[in-house]
Amino acid sequence: MKSRIPPGTVETETIAAVATPPGRGGVGIVRISGPLVQNVARALIKAVLNPRYAMYCDFLAEDNSVIDQGIVLYFPAPHSFTGEDVLELQGHGGPVVLEMLLTRVTGLGARIARPGEFSERAFLNNKLDLSQAEAIADLIDSASQQAAKSAVKSLQGEFSKKIQSINENITALRMHVEAAIDFPEEEIDFLSDEKISDGVQVIGESLTAVLQQASKGVLLREGITLVLAGRPNAGKSSLMNLLSGKDAAIVTHIAGTTRDLINEYINLDGVPLKLVDTAGIRAVENEVEEQGVRRALAEIEYADGVLLLIDLNEYRDWSAGITDLLEELPDNDKVIIILNKVDLIDEMPDVPVDFPYPVIPLSAKLGTGHDELLSKIKQIFALDLSGEGSFIARTRHIDALNRALNHLRQGKEQLSTHHAGELLAEELRLSHESLGEITGDFSSDDLLGRIFSSFCIGK
Repeated sequence: MKSRIPPGTVETETIAAVATPPGRGGVGIVRISGPLVQNVARALIKAVLNPRYAMYCDFLAEDNSVIDQGIVLYFPAPHSFTGEDVLELQGHGGPVVLEMLLTRVTGLGARIARPGEFSERAFLNNKLDLSQAEAIADLIDSASQQAAKSAVKSLQGEFSKKIQSINENITALRMHVEAAIDFPEEEIDFLSDEKISDGVQVIGESLTAVLQQASKGVLLREGITLVLAGRPNAGKSSLMNLLSGKDAAIVTHIAGTTRDLINEYINLDGVPLKLVDTAGIRAVENEVEEQGVRRALAEIEYADGVLLLIDLNEYRDWSAGITDLLEELPDNDKVIIILNKVDLIDEMPDVPVDFPYPVIPLSAKLGTGHDELLSKIKQIFALDLSGEGSFIARTRHIDALNRALNHLRQGKEQLSTHHAGELLAEELRLSHESLGEITGDFSSDDLLGRIFSSFCIGK
């Protein structure tokens, strides 16, 4: 495979970093990659390196005193993670001894690696594509077992294979369209050729399916933010404690107890769920409470969903009175109405047939309705992530897929309405490039810099 490193910019520097987390541990690893690996090894361990052979030896300082003892592993290019010569020094995991070892290595000509630079070189040397490189960071940062499993699938190329398959279909269709444009004498009304319309249809269906999977992959990576909102004393803090399984928020009968945002995290079928308890929404004169209400409304505006609690004991005619409360909230189409304190009433009120939001009767105090609420959250956010084909994804992937689908739709419109083959070909090209951003076939230096700078040092 051809290297992604542009001509004239071949990496010549040797990089090094501590590849294990900060702090004390039984083992600490210093990773080195680049053309000076052999020189570093000769000075540091004074032994001949055997590829992929674990060797126990002393790590020597410049005066031949022993810095540490441990295992050396050597992976010659191109059969290494970065595609370059790679040396791993596995010593003891104390921060002082690792710093001494790293200082010795940099003194032999290596420099400290930037965050994510090892993975960046693996990408540039075609050892993995961009989505696989991102999956490394996502695997490290996984907040659940499901997220970790999906990140591994992306790392193994599950996501990339789907994108490559679609790109192959786009390439084949582009060849068909552009050949007809370039050789009009061979053309027999190619614009009415079913192969073109059928091809556009198949690509569109494939893109839509991958987009749906990627959207679920984003949920696995980034999670869902749900804001608990309502009037004072509606039971928001009690519900927060019920869902989180601990006394995360103070619960009293005094209105306005919660004035600042309280965050808790739970795991819902492998998806990280961030719960935000907010101040009760009401007109207040107290400056502190007013700021709390303002923060609550701002949090609702950017949340993925809202759990809107109604104190059923206080508002018996809840459906008539909730309109004003909904009007005070920023727009959010994923709202669940929770009729709280059902343990304090004798009879459940009716829910209007045409009510626009799901309604869950609940007792935050007793736990009644807890399972129904979680089921409704999973239904609204389509959290069926048990499928074998699930993979991790990022917001930028969703953006690229949406742009690819939009260009395809515009191309279809140009074909069906204007019979413009040239414009169809251009939209197919733009769709192809949008998908290429996911795997890194079309990537700006700025994009690569932003992606790899978010990685940890040593990876």
